Amino acid sequence: VFKAFLHSDGSISPVPSSAIHNSNYSYSAILEHLVGDKRPVKELNPAVMGGLPVPYKSDEQKMIERGMESCAFKSLLACVGGFVLGGAFGVFTAGIDTNVGFDPKDPLRTPTAREVLKDMGQRGMSYAKNFAIVGAMFSCTECIIESHRGVSDWKNAVYSGCVTGGAIGFRAGLKAGVLGCGGFAAFSAAIEYYLR
Repeated sequence: VFKAFLHSDGSISPVPSSAIHNSNYSYSAILEHLVGDKRPVKELNPAVMGGLPVPYKSDEQKMIERGMESCAFKSLLACVGGFVLGGAFGVFTAGIDTNVGFDPKDPLRTPTAREVLKDMGQRGMSYAKNFAIVGAMFSCTECIIESHRGVSDWKNAVYSGCVTGGAIGFRAGLKAGVLGCGGFAAFSAAIEYYLR
């Protein structure tokens, strides 16, 4: 039987005759090579492991990924999305409202198309601003809470909803702030439950 030492660098050397009886040492050397600190780190490339190859990312791609994962970008994206969605919602609600362009001083006069479009545009812009502010606040606070907690779960949305609703409602007083916090948190919890 040939016995040899397996060194941490992968080389093999014959065992001296004096060390043949010391099987514990050879066992510990093999164990150190397989699971110890000197174990060589192997590259876990998906192509080698039988999966689809993933191209390496350049520094520019990594920089763009970091930028897109930042709280500022997420807030900006939510702000723009909220503005577009709010504008569309405002124009839609103005389109189905029978009082658009209505003049309270002269209720029998039929509003002109220009007045109706002007009123629809004003309502759409008002909704767009409100949706943009709420979207940016919610997204920013959720990202900050997620970064602080280090966990991505449903609680982040609930905490963020409470902060956003409380900040919006607090302009009308403490009671409105507490109700806004609870209502927005409950709504966020329901949405997260539905989405996850």
